[in-house]
Amino acid sequence: MPILTIRHVTTYHYKRPVAFGEHRMMLRPRDDEDQKVLESDLEITPEPSQLSWRQDVFGNHVATARFAHRASALRFESTIRLDQALAGFREADIEDFARTFPFAYGAQDWPGLARFVAPLCPCPALDHWAAGFLRPDGSSDTRDLLIEMTQTINRTFKHVARHEKGIQDPARTLQLTSGSCRDLAMLMIAALRSLGIATRFVSGYLHVAEDDDKCVTGGNTHAWVQVYVPGPGWVDFDPSSGVVGNENLVRVAVVHEPGEAIPVQGTWFGTASDHLAMKIAVKVTAVADIGAGMGR
Repeated sequence: MPILTIRHVTTYHYKRPVAFGEHRMMLRPRDDEDQKVLESDLEITPEPSQLSWRQDVFGNHVATARFAHRASALRFESTIRLDQALAGFREADIEDFARTFPFAYGAQDWPGLARFVAPLCPCPALDHWAAGFLRPDGSSDTRDLLIEMTQTINRTFKHVARHEKGIQDPARTLQLTSGSCRDLAMLMIAALRSLGIATRFVSGYLHVAEDDDKCVTGGNTHAWVQVYVPGPGWVDFDPSSGVVGNENLVRVAVVHEPGEAIPVQGTWFGTASDHLAMKIAVKVTAVADIGAGMGR
């Protein structure tokens, strides 16, 4: 079980001191069964006049800051220590009735899953592409279906950095066979929802391992997918890397739509020319756990 330290700094620069409106932050990772926050620190400069925390309906941690003073720079620095237990995806963990697709979610699960099953938008080309992972009779081994789609996107789509705001339409991603991590995640979500499989968007951090396995550093913000599978529950799938399970992934937010998981968003008051730049720096350090655990 690795212990991860995550440092995430977002800085906004302005030509002159400006006033700030309310800012909303989703920087603190979730406390799930396979990851637990050990320490959390958030430093904001200038210091906000009010800082409050809450959990949204998905259990994500959301901070809200309000400001009384003007400044020519606004800086958010989040430092986290987190204990992670690796979780894979085994056939034996899937409920018997759900091991073969298609299957129906149980009545007890449906109220919480309905919004994650609803199709994103009608797209015959995407429906056809998703159906290509099924046998001629429309069936498939559930685990094989999910793994094959994840790894096919990784293998056949180009993962590119895209700095424009928003999400590329899944039909466009399919046409271009390329997109950012968030675009590839939404492609997989759209494809699986077209098959009636509950899927949600995940935002967080990717740990990039290096050669030294005792202490490795590197990382960035990242987006991937969770699929609800009867038995194991919500399982992580990263179409950008082809990885199944939570290895090297730290969840910050799980949401229905990507716009609900923006790490830092807020308002400021001035002219358009006052804004000079926004800079983001992320560093993830992992050290093998030598005894400090989560009690599992």
